[in-house]
Amino acid sequence: MGVLDGLEPQSVFHYFEEITRIPHGSGNVKQISDYLKKFAVDRGLECIQDELFNIIIIKDATPGYEQEEPYILQGHMDMVAVSAPDCDIDMTKDPLRLCVENGRIHAQGTSLGGDDGIAVAYALALLDADNISHPRLEVILTVDEETGMEGAKGIDLSMLRGRRLINLDQEEEGVVITSCAGGARVDVSIPLQEEAAQQSATEQNRQLMQVKITGLLGGHSGIEINKGRGNANCLLGRILKGMSERFAISLVTMRGGVADNAIPREAEATILVDITHKEAAIAYAQEVAGRIKQELGDKDPEFAVDCRTVNQQEIPDGKKGSENGWEMKHYDAASTVQAFTCLCKLPNGVIAMSRDLEGLVQTSLNLGVAMLEQGALKLSYAVRSSVDEDREALCRQMQEIAGETGAVAEVRNTYTGWAYRTESPLRDIIVEIYEKMYGKKPVLEAIHAGVECGILASKIPNLDCVSIGPDMADVHTAQESLDIASVQRMWEYLQAVLAHK
Repeated sequence: MGVLDGLEPQSVFHYFEEITRIPHGSGNVKQISDYLKKFAVDRGLECIQDELFNIIIIKDATPGYEQEEPYILQGHMDMVAVSAPDCDIDMTKDPLRLCVENGRIHAQGTSLGGDDGIAVAYALALLDADNISHPRLEVILTVDEETGMEGAKGIDLSMLRGRRLINLDQEEEGVVITSCAGGARVDVSIPLQEEAAQQSATEQNRQLMQVKITGLLGGHSGIEINKGRGNANCLLGRILKGMSERFAISLVTMRGGVADNAIPREAEATILVDITHKEAAIAYAQEVAGRIKQELGDKDPEFAVDCRTVNQQEIPDGKKGSENGWEMKHYDAASTVQAFTCLCKLPNGVIAMSRDLEGLVQTSLNLGVAMLEQGALKLSYAVRSSVDEDREALCRQMQEIAGETGAVAEVRNTYTGWAYRTESPLRDIIVEIYEKMYGKKPVLEAIHAGVECGILASKIPNLDCVSIGPDMADVHTAQESLDIASVQRMWEYLQAVLAHK
């Protein structure tokens, strides 16, 4: 018996729970893609699975709808796989642990994958039904949307007949998305100079110290970027930059964040500091933490910094010390200060607000992942802008800043935005039916987050798009939730749209 058994709509929640049993974080999508292919084959539906594992499933029109224009329904099968620090789930191989509380669905200790598992569930429920009226349905389920929309970029859509597309990747009921920002990923690699593998007798007077940021809310870098929430990687960099300038520290380990499009909630680093400076270094970290806490205020009330001395066995990848000193790699004071100077010079957060639409972020970036590996501090950013020229200028600025400190910034996974259509017959239908069902017009909105409509529109001439979906909260975090009643209402609404002639 499933956790979601008995919830309405039963067919949608049945498939949603099925999906949560299959690990499907970005880059780990073959298993869910194969599941979707088998679903189609078992029902005799036309199915295409490409080499990227994108899926297209086609279902013929129901009687009376053969002459109606086809609908393309679209979502993505991958999720941002985030777990809480104390969670014992391996999201690369374990199912999610669903729970229902106060009318919402959560996953215990992890993200839920409502973004965009609910789109997949809606699509499967429609494809499996024999009592829902609709034109020809062409369902597109892409891979790796969350890491650069690689599936949408690589998919072949030449066989499709539809010219109107409903994207099901929206996270607020009653808000119809009509355009969105484009974006890119920027990877910065800051080289570090390794010190001797084992310490000299003089270096034996150095102490290992851990600095850890916890308690931040995090969130989706396209939706929550304008809420003033703290970025754990940037805040840790700020503290370590000050320490490196004052106490000649050496970096040993650093890691923070899980995805470049998720605002990181936690980050930690291990450093070596002269034993005579350890108390002053801890006091400095606490002083800066106090200032940051005041700056964040009620935007991140649980923000905390833990700065303490540790031994090698307590830190990530720690090894036992030899008789002659540390066996761990560590990096000299000069390159350590240079690395954090570069990190702090690089911009983060909201860069510009739209001059045309009040409250809309025009350009932003998010330092989602920071990792010390292979002799370099590696930073991964999600860059977004509704203006392509601004996105390109920001990426160039990052490359120039990186170059000033001997670092390299590589731009990848660039994708175009989705432009607003002055005339949209699909949008007119969406608004008309919503108003009839709920007695009010939906909100039409441009968003800063990215959806795949712009990329797909570049592949299908004259494609008319909208994006809709049920209410979700805290997407891309371990607190993510999905509103049950909203899923039901959107299911009824979607059926009404498909049945419209």
